[in-house]
Amino acid sequence: MAELTQQPHTVKMLRRWLKTPWTLSVALLAAVAILDPGNFRSVLEFTLAALGSTARYILFAVLLLAYLKATGAETMVARAFEGRETRMIFLAALFGGLAPFCSCEVIPFIAGLLSLGAPLSAVMAFWLSSPLIDPPTLLITAGALGWPFAIGKAVAAVALGLFGGFAIKLLRGQGVFASPLRHQKPRSCCGCGSTSTDARPNWSFWTEAERRANFRREFVSNGLFLLKWLALAYVLESVLVHYVPAGVIAGLVGGDGVLPIAVAALVGMPAYLNSYVAPPLLAGLMEQGMSAGAAMAFMVAGAVSSIPAMAAVWSLVKPKVFAAYLGLGVSGAILSGILFQLI
Repeated sequence: MAELTQQPHTVKMLRRWLKTPWTLSVALLAAVAILDPGNFRSVLEFTLAALGSTARYILFAVLLLAYLKATGAETMVARAFEGRETRMIFLAALFGGLAPFCSCEVIPFIAGLLSLGAPLSAVMAFWLSSPLIDPPTLLITAGALGWPFAIGKAVAAVALGLFGGFAIKLLRGQGVFASPLRHQKPRSCCGCGSTSTDARPNWSFWTEAERRANFRREFVSNGLFLLKWLALAYVLESVLVHYVPAGVIAGLVGGDGVLPIAVAALVGMPAYLNSYVAPPLLAGLMEQGMSAGAAMAFMVAGAVSSIPAMAAVWSLVKPKVFAAYLGLGVSGAILSGILFQLI
């Protein structure tokens, strides 16, 4: 009887392991070794060189994120939702790019703000800018695509937040979105705990044993998280560069004009890649002929449309607000791509 109960558990654990980024990376490299052994060394060297060039950004990003979590710095974001509505929108869009929230952690935080009566305009500004950029994402993007692209993405994040916030403010003035929340209690989309908005940060976190332990825990967990996803990203980039003809990419999202940018934004939403995987892949696509504006639109649209986060958004707000979130995300991504292309 014990064997029967243990076997399904073993099978379940095996299936879970087979779906990890580590397994996918090894499987891709193994496929290249078997199907095209002559190119295996080139693919592997490309992957290791790209990962090595990003190592310093990974280390700094992990240290910074662990510090922010250990000090409780994310609790300062709640202060953006105090005062006049216009001021709230500006601060929410700015803090959205600074807060170390994952796309799932932000859901219970926003639910709490809406239930406390924070205006939907300011919440939407934060909601749109937060998935796009944070300190680790900024560093990873700079390592893969260069500082001009990383800074452009950060500016796009704040601009998208402002665009969404003031659009909602205008619509609310016409009587739309009077009651945005659904009645049921929202849940986090990936098991992240909710974030308290009452605690105060302690910048000297090493004076408290619990915060020191939190720093170590966050450093290890975020380090492994970034390493496994970036390893997969660079394997995919290497395969893309070696095996996908440049003409295919250039034909779809290359060249000037609005159409390639719009196509990239529309493809980017369902083809979501998290903010750590997307930059290396986009670097490969740009080498194959993807325009800079299309790359920016793809990245912005994809960040807004995280599937787990979208499910949580749907469970949290009413359909009109959900539709507005999607519409603002796509249109903002296209505008970001056009402006980045022009600049």
